[in-house]
Amino acid sequence: MVYKILLYALPPILGLVIGYFLRLYIAKLKVTSAETRAVNILKEAQKEAEAKKREAILETKDQLYKEKSNFERETRETRGELQRREKRLLQKEENLDKRVEVLDKKEKLLTNRERVVDAKDEELKEAQEEIRKELERISGLTAEEAKSMLIKSMEDEARHDAQALINNIEAEAKVTSEKKARNILSYTIQRLASDITSEITVTSVSLPNDEMKGRIIGREGRNIRALETLTGVDIIIDDTPEAVVISSFDPVRREIARISMERLIADGRIHPARIEEVTAKVTKEVNQMILEEGEKAVFDQAIQGVSPEIIQYIGRLYFRTSYGQNILAHSKEVANVAGMIASEIKADIELSKHGGMLHDIGKAITAEGDGGHALAGGELAKKYGESAAVVNIIESHHNDREPQSVEAVIIQAADAISASRPGARRESMDTYIKRLESLENIAESFEGVEKSFAIQAGREVRVIVNNDKIDDSKAKDVARDIAKRIEEELKYPGRIKVTLVRETRIVEYAR
Repeated sequence: MVYKILLYALPPILGLVIGYFLRLYIAKLKVTSAETRAVNILKEAQKEAEAKKREAILETKDQLYKEKSNFERETRETRGELQRREKRLLQKEENLDKRVEVLDKKEKLLTNRERVVDAKDEELKEAQEEIRKELERISGLTAEEAKSMLIKSMEDEARHDAQALINNIEAEAKVTSEKKARNILSYTIQRLASDITSEITVTSVSLPNDEMKGRIIGREGRNIRALETLTGVDIIIDDTPEAVVISSFDPVRREIARISMERLIADGRIHPARIEEVTAKVTKEVNQMILEEGEKAVFDQAIQGVSPEIIQYIGRLYFRTSYGQNILAHSKEVANVAGMIASEIKADIELSKHGGMLHDIGKAITAEGDGGHALAGGELAKKYGESAAVVNIIESHHNDREPQSVEAVIIQAADAISASRPGARRESMDTYIKRLESLENIAESFEGVEKSFAIQAGREVRVIVNNDKIDDSKAKDVARDIAKRIEEELKYPGRIKVTLVRETRIVEYAR
């Protein structure tokens, strides 16, 4: 039984033992294999770590080498800069040492001089004291008494000197007062002078009847075209009865056209050939008249050294007007007035008359009114050999240039006097009424003004103010402000008087 049991139980037990050992062997093999792989992995890791370590060491050494190079380079630069600064500091120190030595020497010298000066000052004080005592002994006066006498003497001398100075100033004022007064008057007249504005540009020719207009026009307009072409003017034939109008900025052309048309009308023969013949003859006559008028003007003023070309231009002024004032007559008048002023203030009479005659010569070559005639006249005078003084007189008479001589200022004053005198120029009724209204409007624009009246043909404006709003001190300021506004905003000949009226009325009743 036991044997059978052992026989049956032994194989399984044997299988179990063999399986156990077999599993144990397999496990050992697996552990051995894992350990082998681990060892290999560890070795590879160690190799890789050593490689990276070597690589890191190399990189670190390279970086350290670069940092060391940079540090050495910066150290060298810093050392060089420090050396340079050290040299400069040494130089400055040497300079300072030298300056200190110089200052020490000067200080010693000044100390010695100060000692000498102090010694001399003491000697001087002692000498002054001795002199004072000697003076007191000789004069028999004390220092205070002598001081009083000296002060009184100096006061008397100062009064004498002051009186002498006053006498000299008064004498100088007497010598220069007349000249200064005339200059002041000249500038005042310039400020009050009216500006030249426009000129007459048309001339009217009377006809015997309206049928003459057709003859002037001619067949298909050939007569009027011939007249306009030969004379250089515009002929206006409109509905105006028994009259035609000649229009041109050039007064000489207008005059030639006017005379030619009047002769053609009087003759009755009006055709292109006759028109050409008459205009040629009239042109020659007018040119001769221009020459004669220019020569006559120069001769009457006794002006020497005027070129023939300038004389021609002077003659052309005979046909020009401004505000109805003939410019040649105006130039003669300016020359006369300038000569009188120059004789009074001891200026150059000949230069003043010469400049006065030529001051408006630019109007003989400009056809657009006053614009630029002063500068144009100066260029013309310079072109034909006039002196620099005359050129400046012409260019500065309307302040286009600065006056460079007293004669130039004289011409400005004479020009203003001639243009501004009553009756010299005419102005239209509309302009006159507008100027009066402007005067009243300016005055009434001020606060406290109740009413204003322009009287004496615009030469005076009366201003009535409110007594409660404007007192006596303010009234003077208002009158001055009104006058200033009139000067700035209006153009007028002569001067305008501003009279401000402030009236106080007190009414009481006795009951």
